[in-house]
Amino acid sequence: MNTSTPVDLRSFIADVPDFPKKGIVFKDITPLLADPRAFGAAIDAMAEPYRGKGIRLVAGIESRGFLFASAIARRLDAGIVLIRKKGKLPRKTLSVTYELEYGTDTLEVHEGAAAPGTPLLLVDDVLATGGTAKGACELIEKLGAKVAGVSFLIELGFLGGRKKLSGRDVRALIAY
Repeated sequence: MNTSTPVDLRSFIADVPDFPKKGIVFKDITPLLADPRAFGAAIDAMAEPYRGKGIRLVAGIESRGFLFASAIARRLDAGIVLIRKKGKLPRKTLSVTYELEYGTDTLEVHEGAAAPGTPLLLVDDVLATGGTAKGACELIEKLGAKVAGVSFLIELGFLGGRKKLSGRDVRALIAY
């Protein structure tokens, strides 16, 4: 793929007003996913800061994070770890329950999905309030793995999610 000409990734993000409820402007990434050049450019840019950094695993947060994690893992010659919602993994799991704006949720990972000390990159599509990403980092650390970085396609900075990830290497390609 020739990505020598820069791609304006922001132009591939569609705003959907009042979704999933009134007052929310949803950032739809499906146009970016549908365009091979834009998707490739996003994957290359998300992987680049971690090339040569010894990343052995890339963890994706269900579900859109899986799309980015698998492609980034391929670029980094790394394996993949799936971080899923409660009850979706078939073998013995570790779990973490974390705070949401209105309540709690639980994430799980297969026990033994990463060996202690393994450098791991956490990936998701959007950093919003940061609760899910913070919970995923805690889950990775329960495995004994090392969160070497946290990478997002989009950051909704006005929601302050980065604060919940303070002290971590957090990167986002597109900021709103």
